[in-house]
Amino acid sequence: MIPFLHLGPLTIPTFGLMVATGLLAAAYVLQADFDRRRAQFAKSGYQKSGGKPSHHDEGFLIIGIAGLSGLAGARLYHVLESPRELIAGPSVLISRFGFAWFGGFLGGFVALVFLARHFGIPALEFMDLGSPAAAVGYAIGRIGCLLSGDGDYGVPTTLPWGMSFPNGVVPTTQRVHPTPLYEFFVWLAIAALLWHMGKKAVIGVRPKGEIFCGYLILTGAARFLIEFIRINPRSFFGLSNAQTASLLSIVAGAILFWVIKSRLPARKERGGITERAG
Repeated sequence: MIPFLHLGPLTIPTFGLMVATGLLAAAYVLQADFDRRRAQFAKSGYQKSGGKPSHHDEGFLIIGIAGLSGLAGARLYHVLESPRELIAGPSVLISRFGFAWFGGFLGGFVALVFLARHFGIPALEFMDLGSPAAAVGYAIGRIGCLLSGDGDYGVPTTLPWGMSFPNGVVPTTQRVHPTPLYEFFVWLAIAALLWHMGKKAVIGVRPKGEIFCGYLILTGAARFLIEFIRINPRSFFGLSNAQTASLLSIVAGAILFWVIKSRLPARKERGGITERAG
């Protein structure tokens, strides 16, 4: 693997490079989603009361703010998982390695809530906007973990696509599951599904918040399953911290989806069966 790129006097961490690439790709996806919903926003009267006027560059601003907040949250969450290390050396807070997925989600989520108010868009619809972009950004960022060999790989395997990381930040000469690569493909598939769901949301046939619920459930389930072949230590009931967080994500997504569906007004009755709007 290649933890660093050496370009003359410059040393560029491949993890940071791929995170930056992921943020840029996420910004393009988010901007495309904004653009396809622009007529819908105008029709709904968003950004007219309290929101800021559109300049057709919302995606890059949002990803810039939410991305930085997510990185800060991911680093802080990872450090708090091992408080003894933080007490022994507070400098671990600014290390280039060690980022927790759930912490990144929380940091980005908080930023998106405030940004939704800034743009005058209902929070659930704003979360729908950000979900495909978040999945794309995460997928590309995982390639940074693969290139740097930072210990996010899996347990030893004899499968033909097993990989070793002798020059990684956390080296291993054993052939192990390249779990960052698994996550790359799975999260891209999730992003494609969420984007497709957004097509129906644009024409108003799906309830607001459904895409965000799908993001919570699908990414939570994917991470929960992948953790079974990861090398992370176990804590609660034999589960890793990431699996516990994944279960919370799945439950939160399922509850939110139930609440959204239960609040949809009855549209019409046909043959004694009540249909719901959306």
